[in-house]
Amino acid sequence: MCRNIKTLFNFEPPVTDDEVRAASLQFVRKLSGFNKPSKANEAAFALAVDRTVEVARALMHSLVITAPPRDRNVEAEKARQRAAVRFGDAGHVGRRESVSERTARAADRREPGAAGGRRAADDGVPRAAKGLIGI
Repeated sequence: MCRNIKTLFNFEPPVTDDEVRAASLQFVRKLSGFNKPSKANEAAFALAVDRTVEVARALMHSLVITAPPRDRNVEAEKARQRAAVRFGDAGHVGRRESVSERTARAADRREPGAAGGRRAADDGVPRAAKGLIGI
């Protein structure tokens, strides 16, 4: 929920009202635990978002900084590069691992000489079949 709240201050072009509202909505969602409030809580939720927007706007206008504004595109590219390092190749970001890939990875982690994840007494015959044939 809260991952969508981005730094809004000291960017060129400056933050828009829509961006402040979106961040405020995410903040209120996080605090309340509601993605969408019930009818009974709708008015309180909307009021909280509106007040958060006002406070955020006042904060943005009152902050003072001497550093030059950052470029949104440059910062977005840095974030993509961090994600590629964190999650591996950018082509694999968000890709789910298949069952066969998980199985192969688990087999690679097993100790050498282990019974391949089976018990030593397991000879490949299902237990139900052993009971039927008297093994």
